[in-house]
Formats: sequence, structure tokens, C-alpha cells
Amino acid sequence: MTPGGGSGPMKDCEYSQISTHSSSSPMESPHKKKKSVPKRKWEVFPGRNKFFCNGRIMMARQTGVFYLTLVLILVTSGLFFAFDCPYLSEKITPAIPAIGGILFFFVMGTLLRTSFSDPGVLPRATPDEAADLERQIDIANGCSSGGYRPPPRTKEVIINGQTVKLKYCFTCKIFRPPRASHCSLCDNCVERFDHHCPWVGNCVGKRNYRFFYMFILSLSFLTVFIFAFVITHVILRSQQTGFLNALKDSPASVLEAVVCFFSVWSIVGLSGFHTYLISSNQTTNEDIKGSWSNKRGKENYNPYSYGNIFTNCCAALCGPLSPSLIDRRGFIQPDTPQLAGPSNGITMYGATQSQSNMCDQDQCIQSTKFVLQAAATPLLQSEPSITSEELPLPGKTSISGPCASLTLGQPTPPSSMPNLTSDSGLTDIIPLKEEHEGHQFLTPEEAPSPPGMLPSGSPIAHSRTMHVLSLASQDSLHEDSVRGLVKLSSV
Repeated sequence: MTPGGGSGPMKDCEYSQISTHSSSSPMESPHKKKKSVPKRKWEVFPGRNKFFCNGRIMMARQTGVFYLTLVLILVTSGLFFAFDCPYLSEKITPAIPAIGGILFFFVMGTLLRTSFSDPGVLPRATPDEAADLERQIDIANGCSSGGYRPPPRTKEVIINGQTVKLKYCFTCKIFRPPRASHCSLCDNCVERFDHHCPWVGNCVGKRNYRFFYMFILSLSFLTVFIFAFVITHVILRSQQTGFLNALKDSPASVLEAVVCFFSVWSIVGLSGFHTYLISSNQTTNEDIKGSWSNKRGKENYNPYSYGNIFTNCCAALCGPLSPSLIDRRGFIQPDTPQLAGPSNGITMYGATQSQSNMCDQDQCIQSTKFVLQAAATPLLQSEPSITSEELPLPGKTSISGPCASLTLGQPTPPSSMPNLTSDSGLTDIIPLKEEHEGHQFLTPEEAPSPPGMLPSGSPIAHSRTMHVLSLASQDSLHEDSVRGLVKLSSV
């Protein structure tokens, strides 16, 4: 080879090395993606909610009325503590501002706890769970795939002797548990759904109902407390300077009295209504719909009531608080089966993955049949001869003809492999040597693998096992091996 001719391939080789090294920079992109901060579940939450403080605070999107509630409470209480409490603590007792402060902080604490917490949102079904549930519905309704399904999807369960229907939610793809309902404003299924309250800016459900009740109850006491002592303040001043002068001296008291007068009726009435609901262990949703009303029948009763007012109140206010089911601050974990997609980069779900698994099983079966056929072919083509000195075993039929005369249902090997039925192709793949001392048997491990099972270009090393047996045992082993391989290859 001339020096000029040898320099060409060397330059190409160096050029390919440089290009390979330069193309390794895009391989760093997966490492950069791994270093990126994973998303939390609240960032991809499907419902119509707003989150603050990295998912710690959860509210509905319609929060305008909530801010109005906050302003009314803060302004009214602030005017009371600034203009009325100094005079009342001096003329009557210093306990008035102390009691008012306790009620104010209790009201604000329960309001924020109700507004910023998870009311009991039920997580939506995953695609696999939804597909499995659809399959169960199809079987229950007796409909074939692609057939018409009747719209009402319900299940019936018996709770304390009362039949309760579980409705299917087409948005969350789940059967709602008893007493749960889907909020159209928040677009979530809420466990033990009571109602959506715009004044607190959140749904009222299983996890925040007790705080909502304590909020409206304490707000009723605070409103009555402020209204009563504002009137007391105006009366005491009017005794000294007259009614009109008293109003001129404390205009803030007039504003407080007006706000409390128009709000105390609705707040106290709402507190009384929810006191009735708690005592009978009902929800607002059940009471409005009349779910347990006697008008539906004499046998219709509330299966959730304990039959005792005190027990019902303790169960609603003092029972254990269930944990949140949505884990809004948890990190999104990648789904391992979905990441392992096909070679074309398309992610498979549901039936597509099952079809892929079936294809893999078919390929495995075809490969196994091919290996067994390749292992059985040299055995069937060998022609053992029994000499006059050899005696057949008792109970065994001696093989007088060649083994190749047996017919097999042989699977068709892949097109990329040579034809194994021909002697020339078989001799090229599996070199055989005639041995006069005994037969040679190829185990399935010694047979060539079909394409894809061994890396291309790797040498196939065939180990040879010599069976030193007597002549009778060799024929028996040969006959049993052929029969076993024939049965396996015909599966």
C-alpha cells in the first residue's frame, strides 16, 4: 500500500473520531434535564383551584367574595377595638376588649383554616384505572366493546340497612363514595360534600366542615358581642351629652352598628341551620335534595345518624381528621411502564401495551420452536445402525430406519437465516464430524440462535458433549430425545 493510499483512511478515521467527540455534547442534555427541579403535583392539578406558598394553601379560583369577608371582619373589629374598647374598658371593665380579642383571633383562625385547606378532594382515576373501570362497566351492562352504554351509571351499596346509590363521575372517572359530590365551580369530587361557600372561597367538605362550623358559630358570637357593646357605648354617651352628640362624637360606632345589624341575622341563622345539620348528621346537599326525607317513604331514613344528638355532634366536631388524598405537595413520579416505549418513540397505553406483550410472547415462542427444530434436525438426519451384536432393550422398539423419515411440523425459520433443511446449509452452520465410537448429540444450547438473540459479528462457540454409554443405552437415549424434541417443536 502506498503512503498516499494509507493516509486517506487514516484521515477519515481521525475525522470520524473528531465528529464523534463533537457530537457527544448533545448527550449532556439528559443530564441537564435530570438536574432540573421536578414538578410538584399542585402545579399540574386538574381541578380549578389556586395554590399559594408552594402548594400549602389551596383555594377556589373565585376568591373575590372571600376578600370581602376578610375586609368586613377586619374593618368592623378594628373600628371596635380602636374607638369603642377604650371607653368601655374605662367605664365598665377591661375584660371587654380581652374577650373581644379572643373571639376575633378565633374567628380569623377558623376562617383561614377553612379557606386554605383541602376540603377532601378525591383524586381522579389514572388512565389505566379509568380503562379498567370502563371494562368493568361494559361487563356489568352486558355491552360489547364499542356498543351503546346506558347513561346512568350507578352502583348500589347497603349502609345500615339503607340502600345508597353510588354515582359515576364522568369528569373524575370514578364511582363517588357515599355522600360525595362533584363541585362544578372547583371541578373536583369532594368527600362528604356539604356546599361550595363563596364567603370562605372554598368548598366545605369532610376535611374542613368542623372549622367552617366553628367559624360561623364564633362569628355569630363576635357579631352579637360587637353589636351589643356598640349600642352600650352609644347609650352611655347619649346619657352624658345627648343622643345626637353621642353619634357625632363616635361616628365609627354608627358604622359598626349598621354592619352588624344587617349581618347578624344571616350569620346567626346560618349557625342555627348548621347546628341542626350536625345534630342530625346531615349535609347541606342532602338536606336540600331531601335525600332522607320522610316524604320519600316511611322506610327512608338517614343511615349515617347515630340516633343521638350528642353522639352526632361529637362525630362531626371531635372525630379524627382524615388526611389529604391528593398529596398536592408531593413530587410527580415518572411512570416506569410508560417510559419504556417502543423503538419509534411512541408511548403505548392500555390495549396497545397488551398487544405488544402478545407480540413479544409470539416472537419468543417462534424463537423457541426454531431452536428446538435446529437441535432436532441433526438428530433426525443421523442414521444409527444396529449391528448383529447389539441387542434391543426389552419393551423398546428398535429403530431400523433412518430417523429422518419421521415427519415433523417444523416452523418456518426467519428469512434472514439460511435454509436449515438442506444438508449444505446445515453443514455450514453446525460442522459435524463422524465419530465411529459413538453418536454425538447437540443440546439446545449448542444450536445457533435466531437473529436478534446474539450480537452480530460474535463467534458462536459450539461445545460438544460426548456421551460414553453402552450401545443399548445410546439407542434408548437417542429415541427418547427425538420423541421429546418432536413433541416440543410441534407445540
